[in-house]
Amino acid sequence: MKLAILSDTHGLLRPQVLKQLNDADAIIHGGDINTQKVVEELSKYAPLYIVRGNNDKEWAASLPHDLTFCLDGVTFFLVHNQKEVPGSLAGVDVVVYGHSHKYAQEQRDRILWLNPGSCGPRRFHQDITMAKMEIKNGTYRVEKIIIPHESPEEK
Repeated sequence: MKLAILSDTHGLLRPQVLKQLNDADAIIHGGDINTQKVVEELSKYAPLYIVRGNNDKEWAASLPHDLTFCLDGVTFFLVHNQKEVPGSLAGVDVVVYGHSHKYAQEQRDRILWLNPGSCGPRRFHQDITMAKMEIKNGTYRVEKIIIPHESPEEK
């Protein structure tokens, strides 16, 4: 199973990001989507697991704050801000979050904590990133994807 993991699109779906979705069996989005149009576009590619972020206002009221789900034997906990992860993560293999716009991938107590960064408008002079994950027989491999951008001045 192949997953595309992204966050903080802030209303922008870059062509280079959409290209990364072509082989995805599922898409995980960590919030700050900003428009229903982005949700509709992502849903054309694969089943979507999504939470609302702090910038997702009235239009996103029906989206969950956090979500726990299992894909091919791997259990995920998805939330926009890692500060809102509960103290107990019993049974969780991977925590996916966003908010900081900065890619992060680390193991903590046998749980992978993954922030795919932001693949929307460039902010804070950070790389534009997302992640891809391949799951086989309950194990996974993560790949950081750096999305090229036009210029250092791009925002």
